[in-house]
Amino acid sequence: MASKILVSACLLGQPVRYNGSARTLLHPVLERWRAEGRLVPVCPELSAGLPVPRPPAEIAAGRTGGAVLSGTARIIDSTGTDVTRPFLAGAEAALATAVREGCRYALLTDGSPSCGSRFIHDGGFSGRTHAGDGVTAALLRRNGIEVFAAEEVGALEARLSQAEQAAPTPPAPT
Repeated sequence: MASKILVSACLLGQPVRYNGSARTLLHPVLERWRAEGRLVPVCPELSAGLPVPRPPAEIAAGRTGGAVLSGTARIIDSTGTDVTRPFLAGAEAALATAVREGCRYALLTDGSPSCGSRFIHDGGFSGRTHAGDGVTAALLRRNGIEVFAAEEVGALEARLSQAEQAAPTPPAPT
């Protein structure tokens, strides 16, 4: 059976980002996976009940999603409101979806305080980024789900191919 992939809904063209836009990823491999029914779209922020549009949010003080999960960092929006709780709830909802759907892989949007997997914004709302992951990416990884950024579709494709070739073939009926 082909592996399912949890995917940031904005990469699939859904206008769910904080400013009401999408970050549509046009890639033939993604289109093939969509046709094969392998994609499981998720937007952690919407799952948590945050509206579209909403003020942009960043993990404060240059921290990462792992620090948010451990309770040593907060997520603050551009109005100064602490939105840590809904971001944690959204991460939990994304994990629950991944588990329910049997997703062992995720393709997420970099830069986001939820979905960033290689880099996130530094918490100063200045446009600066730093290496690190968002709270959803960190939670998925802690639970054994491999996370890839949108720019890593080729690496995800190679990983899926490797995993599917290594999967045991069920015995033929006798």
